[in-house]
Amino acid sequence: MSGTRMLAIGGFLLAFVLFAVVEWAARREGSRIPTLGDVCAQVMRYEVGPVPVGRIGLFGFWWWLGWHFFAR
Repeated sequence: MSGTRMLAIGGFLLAFVLFAVVEWAARREGSRIPTLGDVCAQVMRYEVGPVPVGRIGLFGFWWWLGWHFFAR
């Protein structure tokens, strides 16, 4: 296995662990950190006039993610 591949796998594992730690901290009693559900809800509510910019951005993110990781 090449060093670049190991670095990429290590980076993704680190990101997953950090995500889990932040989500755990957000769910503690009295925490002021928003959970992932709260953040997604806020993004989905964001609009500029009649245009649902948050929903379009979230759709674009999922499209990009699928294109780069699942379409190959």
